[in-house]
Amino acid sequence: MPDLPPLPAIRVFEAVARHGNLTRAAAELNMTQSAVSYQVKLLEQHVGGPLFLRRARGVELTQRGRQIDPAVRQALADLTRSFRQAREAAGHVLAISTMQTIAGNWLAPRIGRFQLAHPELAVRIEISPRFTDFAGDGIDVAIRSGRGDWPGLACHRLFDQLFTPVASPAYLEREGRPDAPAALLDHVLIDPTDDWWGIWFRAAGVAQPLKIARPSVAVDTQQMAASVAMAGHGVALVTPRFEADCLASGKLVTLFDITAQAGSSYYLAYPEENRNLRKVKLFRDWVLAEAVNADPG
Repeated sequence: MPDLPPLPAIRVFEAVARHGNLTRAAAELNMTQSAVSYQVKLLEQHVGGPLFLRRARGVELTQRGRQIDPAVRQALADLTRSFRQAREAAGHVLAISTMQTIAGNWLAPRIGRFQLAHPELAVRIEISPRFTDFAGDGIDVAIRSGRGDWPGLACHRLFDQLFTPVASPAYLEREGRPDAPAALLDHVLIDPTDDWWGIWFRAAGVAQPLKIARPSVAVDTQQMAASVAMAGHGVALVTPRFEADCLASGKLVTLFDITAQAGSSYYLAYPEENRNLRKVKLFRDWVLAEAVNADPG
Protein backbone atom coordinates (compact mmCIF):
# COMPACT_ATOMS: atom_id res chain seq x y z
CA MET A 1 0.00 0.00 0.00
CA PRO A 2 2.46 2.68 -1.22
CA ASP A 3 0.06 5.61 -0.64
CA LEU A 4 -0.38 4.83 3.07
CA PRO A 5 1.97 6.84 5.33
CA PRO A 6 3.77 5.11 8.23
CA LEU A 7 1.33 4.04 10.95
CA PRO A 8 3.43 5.63 13.76
CA ALA A 9 3.12 9.00 12.00
CA ILE A 10 -0.67 8.57 11.72
CA ARG A 11 -0.89 7.70 15.42
CA VAL A 12 1.20 10.76 16.34
CA PHE A 13 -0.96 13.01 14.13
CA GLU A 14 -4.14 11.86 15.92
CA ALA A 15 -2.67 12.49 19.37
CA VAL A 16 -1.32 15.95 18.47
CA ALA A 17 -4.61 16.93 16.80
CA ARG A 18 -6.61 15.75 19.82
CA HIS A 19 -4.43 17.50 22.40
CA GLY A 20 -3.51 20.55 20.32
CA ASN A 21 -0.11 20.30 21.95
CA LEU A 22 3.10 18.45 21.06
CA THR A 23 4.25 18.04 24.66
CA ARG A 24 1.01 16.43 25.87
CA ALA A 25 0.89 14.17 22.82
CA ALA A 26 4.48 13.09 23.49
CA ALA A 27 3.65 12.29 27.12
CA GLU A 28 0.64 10.19 26.11
CA LEU A 29 2.63 8.27 23.51
CA ASN A 30 5.68 7.90 25.77
CA MET A 31 7.85 9.64 23.17
CA THR A 32 10.15 12.64 23.21
CA GLN A 33 8.81 15.89 21.79
CA SER A 34 11.48 15.80 19.09
CA ALA A 35 10.35 12.32 18.05
CA VAL A 36 6.77 13.56 17.82
CA SER A 37 7.87 16.53 15.72
CA TYR A 38 9.81 14.18 13.43
CA GLN A 39 6.76 11.97 12.84
CA VAL A 40 4.64 15.04 12.10
CA LYS A 41 7.22 16.20 9.55
CA LEU A 42 7.21 12.76 7.90
CA LEU A 43 3.44 12.95 7.52
CA GLU A 44 3.58 16.51 6.23
CA GLN A 45 6.13 15.43 3.61
CA HIS A 46 3.83 12.58 2.63
CA VAL A 47 0.78 14.83 2.09
CA GLY A 48 2.81 17.66 0.58
CA GLY A 49 2.12 20.47 3.02
CA PRO A 50 1.79 21.57 6.64
CA LEU A 51 -0.81 19.89 8.86
CA PHE A 52 -0.42 22.13 11.92
CA LEU A 53 0.04 25.81 12.59
CA ARG A 54 2.42 26.48 15.47
CA ARG A 55 0.97 28.82 18.11
CA ALA A 56 2.35 30.22 21.36
CA ARG A 57 0.40 27.75 23.51
CA GLY A 58 0.32 24.78 21.17
CA VAL A 59 -0.72 23.90 17.64
CA GLU A 60 -3.89 23.95 15.58
CA LEU A 61 -4.85 22.10 12.44
CA THR A 62 -4.43 23.67 9.02
CA GLN A 63 -7.16 23.26 6.42
CA ARG A 64 -5.29 20.20 5.09
CA GLY A 65 -5.05 18.84 8.65
CA ARG A 66 -8.77 19.37 9.27
CA GLN A 67 -9.49 17.51 6.04
CA ILE A 68 -7.78 14.30 7.12
CA ASP A 69 -8.41 14.47 10.88
CA PRO A 70 -11.93 12.89 10.88
CA ALA A 71 -10.80 10.00 8.67
CA VAL A 72 -7.74 9.36 10.85
CA ARG A 73 -9.81 9.39 14.05
CA GLN A 74 -12.39 7.04 12.56
CA ALA A 75 -9.77 4.66 11.15
CA LEU A 76 -7.93 4.40 14.48
CA ALA A 77 -11.23 3.98 16.35
CA ASP A 78 -12.22 1.18 13.96
CA LEU A 79 -8.84 -0.52 14.46
CA THR A 80 -9.11 -0.17 18.24
CA ARG A 81 -12.63 -1.58 18.24
CA SER A 82 -11.72 -4.49 15.98
CA PHE A 83 -8.72 -5.54 18.03
CA ARG A 84 -10.61 -5.03 21.31
CA GLN A 85 -13.51 -7.15 20.10
CA ALA A 86 -11.13 -9.87 18.97
CA ARG A 87 -9.27 -9.77 22.30
CA GLU A 88 -12.34 -9.69 24.52
CA ALA A 89 -14.18 -12.29 22.45
CA ALA A 90 -11.44 -14.64 23.54
CA GLY A 91 -11.36 -13.32 27.11
CA HIS A 92 -15.14 -13.16 27.56
CA VAL A 93 -15.02 -9.79 29.34
CA LEU A 94 -18.04 -7.48 29.54
CA ALA A 95 -16.92 -3.91 30.31
CA ILE A 96 -19.59 -1.63 31.80
CA SER A 97 -19.24 2.11 32.37
CA THR A 98 -21.56 3.93 34.74
CA MET A 99 -21.76 6.55 37.51
CA GLN A 100 -20.95 6.10 41.18
CA THR A 101 -24.51 6.21 42.54
CA ILE A 102 -26.12 3.81 40.09
CA ALA A 103 -23.12 1.47 40.33
CA GLY A 104 -23.07 1.31 44.11
CA ASN A 105 -26.78 1.53 44.87
CA TRP A 106 -28.40 -0.32 41.99
CA LEU A 107 -26.04 -2.29 39.75
CA ALA A 108 -23.63 -3.76 42.32
CA PRO A 109 -26.34 -5.51 44.41
CA ARG A 110 -27.71 -7.14 41.24
CA ILE A 111 -24.71 -7.92 39.03
CA GLY A 112 -24.05 -11.19 40.84
CA ARG A 113 -27.29 -12.58 39.40
CA PHE A 114 -26.04 -11.81 35.90
CA GLN A 115 -22.75 -13.59 36.57
CA LEU A 116 -24.54 -16.62 38.02
CA ALA A 117 -26.67 -16.81 34.89
CA HIS A 118 -23.63 -16.37 32.61
CA PRO A 119 -20.55 -17.77 34.39
CA GLU A 120 -18.59 -17.77 31.13
CA LEU A 121 -18.50 -13.95 31.21
CA ALA A 122 -16.26 -11.86 33.42
CA VAL A 123 -17.57 -8.39 34.29
CA ARG A 124 -15.55 -5.19 34.61
CA ILE A 125 -17.33 -2.10 35.97
CA GLU A 126 -15.73 1.29 35.38
CA ILE A 127 -16.93 4.22 37.49
CA SER A 128 -16.69 7.59 35.77
CA PRO A 129 -18.70 10.84 35.75
CA ARG A 130 -17.99 11.38 32.05
CA PHE A 131 -19.71 9.68 29.17
CA THR A 132 -17.41 7.00 27.87
CA ASP A 133 -15.55 6.88 24.58
CA PHE A 134 -16.54 3.32 23.74
CA ALA A 135 -13.77 2.64 21.24
CA GLY A 136 -10.99 4.42 23.09
CA ASP A 137 -11.93 3.24 26.60
CA GLY A 138 -12.60 -0.39 25.72
CA ILE A 139 -16.19 -0.23 27.04
CA ASP A 140 -19.01 -2.47 25.80
CA VAL A 141 -22.06 -0.88 27.44
CA ALA A 142 -22.83 2.18 29.56
CA ILE A 143 -25.60 3.10 31.96
CA ARG A 144 -26.10 6.87 31.99
CA SER A 145 -28.70 9.52 32.70
CA GLY A 146 -29.98 11.70 29.89
CA ARG A 147 -32.60 11.72 27.16
CA GLY A 148 -31.37 8.69 25.23
CA ASP A 149 -30.57 10.67 22.10
CA TRP A 150 -26.83 10.08 21.83
CA PRO A 151 -25.75 9.86 18.14
CA GLY A 152 -24.54 6.48 16.94
CA LEU A 153 -25.69 4.65 20.07
CA ALA A 154 -28.47 2.16 20.66
CA CYS A 155 -30.31 3.36 23.79
CA HIS A 156 -32.79 1.50 26.00
CA ARG A 157 -34.66 3.33 28.75
CA LEU A 158 -34.35 1.65 32.15
CA PHE A 159 -36.30 4.00 34.46
CA ASP A 160 -36.95 7.69 35.12
CA GLN A 161 -34.63 9.85 37.18
CA LEU A 162 -37.00 10.69 40.06
CA PHE A 163 -36.00 12.36 43.32
CA THR A 164 -37.50 13.38 46.66
CA PRO A 165 -36.14 14.78 49.97
CA VAL A 166 -35.14 12.39 52.76
CA ALA A 167 -33.62 12.68 56.23
CA SER A 168 -32.59 10.39 59.06
CA PRO A 169 -34.79 9.80 62.13
CA ALA A 170 -32.03 11.32 64.29
CA TYR A 171 -32.04 14.53 62.27
CA LEU A 172 -35.84 14.79 62.43
CA GLU A 173 -35.84 14.19 66.16
CA ARG A 174 -33.29 16.98 66.64
CA GLU A 175 -34.62 19.50 64.12
CA GLY A 176 -38.29 18.59 63.86
CA ARG A 177 -40.12 17.30 60.84
CA PRO A 178 -41.11 20.01 58.32
CA ASP A 179 -44.89 20.30 58.03
CA ALA A 180 -44.86 21.77 54.49
CA PRO A 181 -42.39 21.82 51.58
CA ALA A 182 -41.61 25.53 52.13
CA ALA A 183 -40.52 24.72 55.69
CA LEU A 184 -37.54 22.85 54.24
CA LEU A 185 -35.96 26.22 53.48
CA ASP A 186 -35.32 26.55 57.23
CA HIS A 187 -33.51 23.19 57.37
CA VAL A 188 -29.95 22.14 56.51
CA LEU A 189 -30.11 21.15 52.84
CA ILE A 190 -27.44 18.88 51.44
CA ASP A 191 -26.05 20.72 48.43
CA PRO A 192 -28.77 23.27 47.62
CA THR A 193 -26.61 24.33 44.64
CA ASP A 194 -27.83 21.16 42.92
CA ASP A 195 -30.40 22.05 40.23
CA TRP A 196 -32.61 19.26 41.55
CA TRP A 197 -33.60 21.34 44.57
CA GLY A 198 -35.09 24.12 42.45
CA ILE A 199 -36.94 21.54 40.34
CA TRP A 200 -38.33 19.76 43.41
CA PHE A 201 -39.45 22.97 45.12
CA ARG A 202 -41.25 24.06 41.94
CA ALA A 203 -42.97 20.67 41.78
CA ALA A 204 -43.99 21.19 45.43
CA GLY A 205 -45.44 24.62 44.68
CA VAL A 206 -42.82 26.66 46.56
CA ALA A 207 -42.34 30.19 45.22
CA GLN A 208 -39.08 31.09 43.52
CA PRO A 209 -36.41 32.35 43.97
CA LEU A 210 -35.55 30.19 46.94
CA LYS A 211 -34.33 31.80 50.17
CA ILE A 212 -32.36 29.21 52.11
CA ALA A 213 -31.92 30.30 55.71
CA ARG A 214 -29.18 27.98 57.02
CA PRO A 215 -25.66 26.96 55.98
CA SER A 216 -25.61 23.91 53.75
CA VAL A 217 -23.47 20.88 52.96
CA ALA A 218 -21.88 20.49 49.51
CA VAL A 219 -21.26 17.02 48.03
CA ASP A 220 -20.28 15.56 44.67
CA THR A 221 -22.64 12.61 44.26
CA GLN A 222 -26.12 11.50 45.20
CA GLN A 223 -24.61 8.53 47.00
CA MET A 224 -22.56 10.89 49.18
CA ALA A 225 -25.62 13.06 49.84
CA ALA A 226 -27.52 10.02 51.10
CA SER A 227 -24.63 9.05 53.37
CA VAL A 228 -24.47 12.55 54.87
CA ALA A 229 -28.23 12.45 55.42
CA MET A 230 -28.03 9.04 57.12
CA ALA A 231 -25.40 10.48 59.45
CA GLY A 232 -27.99 13.03 60.57
CA HIS A 233 -26.42 16.12 59.04
CA GLY A 234 -29.24 17.39 56.85
CA VAL A 235 -31.89 16.75 54.21
CA ALA A 236 -30.85 15.17 50.89
CA LEU A 237 -32.52 14.74 47.54
CA VAL A 238 -32.25 11.11 46.43
CA THR A 239 -33.74 8.71 43.93
CA PRO A 240 -35.91 6.38 46.06
CA ARG A 241 -35.04 3.41 43.87
CA PHE A 242 -31.36 3.81 44.76
CA GLU A 243 -32.00 4.05 48.49
CA ALA A 244 -34.71 1.38 48.73
CA ASP A 245 -32.92 -0.62 51.45
CA CYS A 246 -32.26 2.44 53.63
CA LEU A 247 -35.86 3.57 53.26
CA ALA A 248 -37.21 0.10 54.01
CA SER A 249 -35.02 -0.22 57.13
CA GLY A 250 -35.92 3.26 58.38
CA LYS A 251 -32.38 4.65 58.14
CA LEU A 252 -33.83 7.30 55.84
CA VAL A 253 -37.35 8.75 55.87
CA THR A 254 -39.15 10.42 52.98
CA LEU A 255 -40.51 13.80 54.07
CA PHE A 256 -43.28 14.36 51.52
CA ASP A 257 -45.21 12.31 49.01
CA ILE A 258 -43.83 14.49 46.23
CA THR A 259 -41.31 13.32 43.64
CA ALA A 260 -39.91 15.35 40.78
CA GLN A 261 -37.79 14.71 37.73
CA ALA A 262 -35.49 16.80 35.59
CA GLY A 263 -36.68 15.32 32.31
CA SER A 264 -33.95 12.69 32.23
CA SER A 265 -34.04 8.93 32.55
CA TYR A 266 -31.43 6.22 33.01
CA TYR A 267 -30.50 4.40 29.83
CA LEU A 268 -28.46 1.45 28.73
CA ALA A 269 -26.36 2.60 25.77
CA TYR A 270 -23.86 0.97 23.42
CA PRO A 271 -22.58 1.48 19.85
CA GLU A 272 -25.09 0.46 17.17
CA GLU A 273 -22.50 -1.79 15.54
CA ASN A 274 -22.21 -3.83 18.76
CA ARG A 275 -25.93 -4.58 18.91
CA ASN A 276 -25.50 -8.23 17.93
CA LEU A 277 -22.46 -9.04 20.09
CA ARG A 278 -23.50 -11.95 22.28
CA LYS A 279 -22.31 -10.46 25.57
CA VAL A 280 -24.05 -7.15 24.80
CA LYS A 281 -27.32 -8.92 23.98
CA LEU A 282 -27.13 -11.02 27.14
CA PHE A 283 -26.55 -7.99 29.35
CA ARG A 284 -29.19 -5.91 27.55
CA ASP A 285 -31.88 -8.55 28.06
CA TRP A 286 -30.88 -9.04 31.70
CA VAL A 287 -30.66 -5.38 32.73
CA LEU A 288 -33.95 -4.48 31.02
CA ALA A 289 -35.66 -7.29 32.94
CA GLU A 290 -34.06 -6.07 36.19
CA ALA A 291 -35.32 -2.55 35.57
CA VAL A 292 -38.87 -3.79 34.99
CA ASN A 293 -38.87 -6.11 38.02
CA ALA A 294 -37.29 -3.65 40.47
CA ASP A 295 -39.46 -1.62 42.79
CA PRO A 296 -40.49 1.69 41.18
CA GLY A 297 -39.09 4.92 42.56
